[in-house]
Amino acid sequence: MSAQLWTPRFSIGFLVAVAVLDATLSCRTPTARISAAGVDAVLIEKADRRLTLFSGGSPVRTYSIALGSAPVGPKIQQGDDRTPEGSYIIDSRNYNSAYHLALHLSYPNAADRARAAALGVDPGGDIMIHGLPNGFGWLGPAHRERDWTRGCIAVTDSEIEEIARLVSDGTPVEIRP
Repeated sequence: MSAQLWTPRFSIGFLVAVAVLDATLSCRTPTARISAAGVDAVLIEKADRRLTLFSGGSPVRTYSIALGSAPVGPKIQQGDDRTPEGSYIIDSRNYNSAYHLALHLSYPNAADRARAAALGVDPGGDIMIHGLPNGFGWLGPAHRERDWTRGCIAVTDSEIEEIARLVSDGTPVEIRP
């Protein structure tokens, strides 16, 4: 490369490209082969702020996530801003959500309902894996700087589009503390 091509403008552009690539790669694992059966399980690890897609028992994609604004402990009742813990399924999807695409989880399950009934509270519902609020996609990975949802699991808009393509309704989702 000649010295003429190495200008400050080229250097800044190169650094920006490297930073964007680094931010992109730090959000996901490298692409792994998905079996013919497709993605057959989703694991959400709250403490690690990580969502992993599995195919045939092997992890194939991993995403960094944001959780409910009160992330420690299982969801107890509506309005507590906690992300639930337990076993669920993706039971529907909403393409017209207030967020960029939303995959609905089957929360509350029987254990969640029993716990809420014992406490005399409403367990709530509408827990989803979703993108950013409509119009805020420009935030990208910066949204993960703090937990901000009402109990949902949030990823970037491009990530929720990929997840929605790979994960079918009926796929089991395990949410661990």
